[in-house]
Amino acid sequence: MRESPTSVYDVEEFQEEMIKDVLNDVYLALEERGYNPINQLVGYLMSGDPGYISSHKEARKKISTLERNKIIEVLLRNYMNKE
Repeated sequence: MRESPTSVYDVEEFQEEMIKDVLNDVYLALEERGYNPINQLVGYLMSGDPGYISSHKEARKKISTLERNKIIEVLLRNYMNKE
């Protein structure tokens, strides 16, 4: 029996992609509700108050599954374009 090659997953890369997906979903949900997504996300990230995020399309629930410091880390890493 032939062995299949082992797949290697980078947990950090997977987590970063998950954070990007959630941020995109939240951004779109906030925009749909007529909010300024950037202002709302900044308010949430600065205060930790989930009231800044609408419950529309479960945006609040989705973002609450992430650690705020990890979100900021991903945003900063991507802004600085660094690994």
